[in-house]
Amino acid sequence: MQDLRELGFYALAGQPESSRELVAEVQHAESMGLGTAFISERYNKKEAAVLSGAAGAVTERITIATAATNHNTRHPMVTAGYARTMQSLTGGRFVLGLGRGIGLLQQAYGLSSVTTAQLEDFIGLMRRLFRGESILGHDGPAGTYPYLGLDPGLDEHLPMNLVAFGPNTLALAGRCVDEVILHTYFTDETTARCVQTVKVAAERAGRDPADVRVWSCLATIGDHLPEDRRLMKSVGRLATYLQGYGDLLVRTNDWDPAVLDRFRADPLVSSFAGGFDISATTAQLEHVAELIPDDWLAASATGSPADCVEAIRHQVDLGCDAVIMHGATPAELEPIVAEYRATRR
Repeated sequence: MQDLRELGFYALAGQPESSRELVAEVQHAESMGLGTAFISERYNKKEAAVLSGAAGAVTERITIATAATNHNTRHPMVTAGYARTMQSLTGGRFVLGLGRGIGLLQQAYGLSSVTTAQLEDFIGLMRRLFRGESILGHDGPAGTYPYLGLDPGLDEHLPMNLVAFGPNTLALAGRCVDEVILHTYFTDETTARCVQTVKVAAERAGRDPADVRVWSCLATIGDHLPEDRRLMKSVGRLATYLQGYGDLLVRTNDWDPAVLDRFRADPLVSSFAGGFDISATTAQLEHVAELIPDDWLAASATGSPADCVEAIRHQVDLGCDAVIMHGATPAELEPIVAEYRATRR
């Protein structure tokens, strides 16, 4: 069975009961021929390095990619050691993925907000370390380090991705990394614009735009799932994004900010503790659904397997190179992947 390198999924979608569910998920995904298992990071049960190692150890073909961890939560040598160990463990199947993170959460942890300059500097450090360089007296946006060195005999290219939202991060990705992961619930117009920003930046940096792979992150919610699960994966997920960084998402998609204001002013929303995709009841989600316009939720793959496959292929029509079927486990994706494979171009 041919692997579908252009399709990926996020491991441990939602709120798993146990981190160990990852083992069966990545093995199932590999048996289905999915190309990449993406690992997000939440510290309660989803520390990226631990999950990456587990995923790499129990698979043989599938790519393991973080999407994303933050460069400022580990010393550069710890991150470099993590990446190098993963490359050795998997025979080169690892992609180190970075992102800015959520500003308010970073501040709560006592960390400074991540800047574009820091990310670019850090990516450069990783590149140099994987070329076997000994870095002396580095003093840059990513920090001041008297010495950094991984292995003087090393001369490898470390595949890296960047979770990108705004134009500065997208342009940085086009200049510096191998893969770009867009955000869920991007409109068609936003997706096409983001792809163009990445590809133009790559060309201006003297790179072949085709060498920078852009992943659409598409909420994939088939109608074979129970209604309460579909509601959690759609309304619950988007509501949580609006809680965390609604202004950015609304501005990026050119949505009406007055709708976001009404959402935030709602008594349930304003008093709700935590994310809606974690602990909301079905009744609460039904209430929140009345606050979110249908066209905001439309940027997703929903309906029958054929409908979902059509939406997945539409992302390629918009310029994306590959698609992450977001928010669903491999078991939940089975009928959709079967339809995709049966009708693959």
